[in-house]
Amino acid sequence: MKISKKEALAWFEFLASLPEEEEIMTHQQEIVYAVLAQIEAAIDARNDKLMGEISELKSLENRTYYVGGDNKFPDGCRSCLLGTGLSAIRKTNKCNLECKFCYNYGELDAIAPVGEGLWEIGGTKFYEHDIDLLLSIHRKPTGISYVYLEPFMEIEKYYSIISKFREAKIHQHLYTNGTLATEETLKALGEAGLDEIRFNLGASGCADKVIKAIGIAKKYIPAVGIETPMTPEFFEAFMAKKQAVFDTKLDFMNCAELHLNQNNIGNYFGENMYMTRLGYVSPIWSRELTLKVMKMACDENWDMVIHDCSNRTKFARDLNLRAHEGGWFGASNYASEFSQIPYVFFLPILRDDSFAFVSEEPMPKGYRLGELVF
Repeated sequence: MKISKKEALAWFEFLASLPEEEEIMTHQQEIVYAVLAQIEAAIDARNDKLMGEISELKSLENRTYYVGGDNKFPDGCRSCLLGTGLSAIRKTNKCNLECKFCYNYGELDAIAPVGEGLWEIGGTKFYEHDIDLLLSIHRKPTGISYVYLEPFMEIEKYYSIISKFREAKIHQHLYTNGTLATEETLKALGEAGLDEIRFNLGASGCADKVIKAIGIAKKYIPAVGIETPMTPEFFEAFMAKKQAVFDTKLDFMNCAELHLNQNNIGNYFGENMYMTRLGYVSPIWSRELTLKVMKMACDENWDMVIHDCSNRTKFARDLNLRAHEGGWFGASNYASEFSQIPYVFFLPILRDDSFAFVSEEPMPKGYRLGELVF
């Protein structure tokens, strides 16, 4: 059903007023899904228009979009979208920053440690001397990534395990906010065999020392880029310093569409939001900013790849991973971060007079407020 925006607002105001533990009926759930589909369709139409303005938009086998030279598209993303997925290796449970977009916002002091001398790979704990056993039993992944939370808090522990995976000829990339990186540690990572490093430049507000670290990393690590959630704050800071960023000769920028969970959604209360495939909840400006940057990159001939790491891309990522794992047709781990629909967070977009649904139809009999038949 193509519910009207007026009726959608009335329904969501009603549902937002219910006790959190109260379950809704099947007919009400139909209405909820209709509202979310109407919002998503309107956002898709807006984004499709923006994409149509990007002169050199490219697709990676219909799994994601980017602009720029194919040779600079990050191999870590190729592994994620075309290979055996993004195999995360976890070690460090601490961070030196607290970003409002962080999925662990508000709980950084309560993140369980991996364990002394241990690494978490595929949900299993390994000592470094177990890696040979792991590689002798499991099929080698096309790529692995070092995440969780800020590796440079104890970066010296990473060198030997990176060397171990280099010997196995597995592509390796690492995420960092870059504020603790030094020439010595970046050189050591390159010598250990790290293939790719990604700086979350938004975490530091495009700090000069992090931009400098990106330039230093290019001396020692083959592929260097930025990966950060697209927010208005980051966009403004990046625009102010984009020439300094270009001067580092970085290879790519992965523009991540910010999706929210219970930890960080409160930091964006009042923003216009939508839900993708009843899965990720995102502010509508996040992907719009990505597409704006991509158009600018084409118009100004930036010498770097700009990658649209959107909710759609993450959906493709999970489909690809499950397919390589032998999952059934259509299997994916893509799902909502919320146990219940967070109705109150969709009220701003439904109250926004400048936001319109693509098309509306009268509600079927029995679905209007006050006459719903259970």
